[in-house]
Amino acid sequence: MSKILEEVIKANQAYAAQFGSKSELPLPPGRKFAILTCMDARLDPAKYAGLAEGDAHVIRNAGGRVNEDAIRSLLISHKLLGTQEWFVIHHSDCGMLTFTNEIMADLLAESLESAALGEDGWYNPQKEGGSRAGQYINFLPFKNLEQSVIDDVTAIRNHPLVSKHIPIYGYIYDVKTGALVEVPEATEIGKAQ
Repeated sequence: MSKILEEVIKANQAYAAQFGSKSELPLPPGRKFAILTCMDARLDPAKYAGLAEGDAHVIRNAGGRVNEDAIRSLLISHKLLGTQEWFVIHHSDCGMLTFTNEIMADLLAESLESAALGEDGWYNPQKEGGSRAGQYINFLPFKNLEQSVIDDVTAIRNHPLVSKHIPIYGYIYDVKTGALVEVPEATEIGKAQ
């Protein structure tokens, strides 16, 4: 058993031992909102948004980007589980600012093992066993943090299956201060109608 696996199992056993009445939480989120945010390990949406178990849906992916799966999750969150407000929260110092689709495709073509970030950008310490299949994926990188929030709120607002009654808020989480900073243009675009 790997050290990480052992730590996770041990932590889960301690958590399950104290689980208590959490088994009685209802399926729909109690505070009726959802957050779409990045998978970055420095972000803890429960802490920065004051959440307890059962409060809200948190949908995470690389960059907190709007893609088909994020839309799918938001639609289920609203239509079947009653969320009435949505947040798009990207963050400062995001890794999605450090590459392009072409860079990612080239890295994958050269090697499927983990890359490293050096002074001149991303590189592969190992150069074997790659695949050209990465050229067919849009990894959704971006060059402007605020614009990425605006673009994602716009994509949600303009989706034909999203109710116009749902307000969509656009924010940036500052990894240096822990503060949520509004992107006013995104929130304006996301206004409920």
